Amino acid sequence: HEREHDREISELAAKHAEEMEKLRAELKEEQRHLLDELQQQMAATHRAEHEQAQLQSQTLHSLELEALRLTLNNMHTSQLELTQSNLRKEKETALMELREMLNDKRAQEVAILQSRHQLEWEKIKEQCLKEKEDL
Repeated sequence: HEREHDREISELAAKHAEEMEKLRAELKEEQRHLLDELQQQMAATHRAEHEQAQLQSQTLHSLELEALRLTLNNMHTSQLELTQSNLRKEKETALMELREMLNDKRAQEVAILQSRHQLEWEKIKEQCLKEKEDL
């Protein structure tokens, strides 16, 4: 029973580790995708700003474009931080749910094993008493 329980716990731990790795991979892929998208948007914004700055040599216009670029970068950065925060919260929630599920399953298994153990103990006690009586 102990070996079976250890095996079940090992399976649960492996499943937990696999699910955690899957969640990490999904999070990394989503972050990579968001970063690529952000870089493309920033590159496109930068090219547009650069072309406009070349067409118009006025200092005031160049300063306005720089202010717009900084605002856009800040917006993108804020958006990325918010997305990362949301992903982190989702991951933490998923981890908590998985942890609760594993703890519930472990508690059930412990209760079952304790019950089995008690039954076996009672059988052994009865057998010992019977053997004493026979002797």
